[in-house]
Amino acid sequence: MNVASGMLPPARVGWGSHGLLMLLAMVFADNFVGRQILAVMIEPIKAEFGVSDTAIGLISGLAFAAVYALLGLPAGRLVDRMPRTRLLAMSCLLWAVATMACGLAGSFIALAIARMLVAVSESPTTSASLSLIADLYPPQRRSFAISCFTAAPTFSSIIGLSLGAWVVEHYGWRSGFIAIGMPALVFCAVLTFFVREPQRGRWDLAPHAHSPSPLLGMGAEARKLWALPAYRCLILAGGLATLSSYAIGMWNTSFLVRSHGLSLQHAGLLVGVICGISAGIGGLLSGWLSDRLCRRHPHWQISIPMLGHLAALAALTPYLLWSDALLVRLGDVPVPTAMLWAALYSFFAVWWLAPSYNLVTQLVPANRRGTAMALQTIVSTLLGVGIGPLITGLFSDMLLPLFGQESLRYALMLVSLPVIGAVLLLVRTAHHASRTAYRHAATVS
Repeated sequence: MNVASGMLPPARVGWGSHGLLMLLAMVFADNFVGRQILAVMIEPIKAEFGVSDTAIGLISGLAFAAVYALLGLPAGRLVDRMPRTRLLAMSCLLWAVATMACGLAGSFIALAIARMLVAVSESPTTSASLSLIADLYPPQRRSFAISCFTAAPTFSSIIGLSLGAWVVEHYGWRSGFIAIGMPALVFCAVLTFFVREPQRGRWDLAPHAHSPSPLLGMGAEARKLWALPAYRCLILAGGLATLSSYAIGMWNTSFLVRSHGLSLQHAGLLVGVICGISAGIGGLLSGWLSDRLCRRHPHWQISIPMLGHLAALAALTPYLLWSDALLVRLGDVPVPTAMLWAALYSFFAVWWLAPSYNLVTQLVPANRRGTAMALQTIVSTLLGVGIGPLITGLFSDMLLPLFGQESLRYALMLVSLPVIGAVLLLVRTAHHASRTAYRHAATVS
């Protein structure tokens, strides 16, 4: 590595790196299906336990997010201090047990407790995986690698929402939880016996990037990272974007059932296939664009997410307000015209992920990436997983006297507004990050 000249080493990445990336993506996809499959369980869970939309928003969001946020920072510290592959193996084992426990829950309270245990097991997953990816790929190839990682859950929603809807409708919602918990046991075994830990800071320019940093308390570490203005604005922007997108993803199936008169199975199939494929392709394209355009100027790590947010918002509004007119019928599956707008929204809504995550890895040193990604995930989880579905349910219940069956339509309109705040925060991120050439200060001469 030519540190003196500030040049990166040749980007030689072996098949071992690609194999580990694929495994990390599969783990993340399974975790995501565990969250998204609740979207096709909302109606049967409501019917079995006799609860409101607000209660469903609680079980699908806040019960998970509160525990995740509480444990996220300690988990991030573990990522920075212990072998990440071993930590992920332990997480997969606990996740499998907790997810299958959701399917055995005998009451709404038991289901909420099981969801909290899932949050405990997931707390180190994203930060550990992104920390590993930063050591598997150099910065100029990292956005596309991250997009492959983040696109896996969007493609997996085809399974979680379409096949999951079929399983739920024919075998009950409990069977769905049991089925998605089993693959995590295989991932645990592979991580334990076949995967080697890569060297930390392998691609960093700073000569001291590999040396351990002084051990700070969690509060001190968090304050030190939060004091970085570019990092702070970037993760807040991601949190607001996640609030909107996760709420829409969680309630989209129910929206099609209530406002377009589709069956649960057909609604889950359309959301899974159309939105899942569109989001997966959009995520991969944004990572590919980011890697190529950032070779000209690093500001594209901010510009691409901004363009994505604006285009997604422009497509979401007509989707939510469109009538229930039928576009085509594929076999016995009716496809509303509104699904064209849903596909466009899904394509652009994920454009922020890969460039933003890549920028986080560059704004902090290698030995603090686990904690930095944990803080980023905590903010996104609290706002997105925790608050997004919950306030959507609250808005839907509040608007019920005015709009009746259509209350969810207007609730989703309201939760799309935070995307505007995300765009404004990205403008501030670009202002601050440009002062350090979009890298952490230690690498700037």
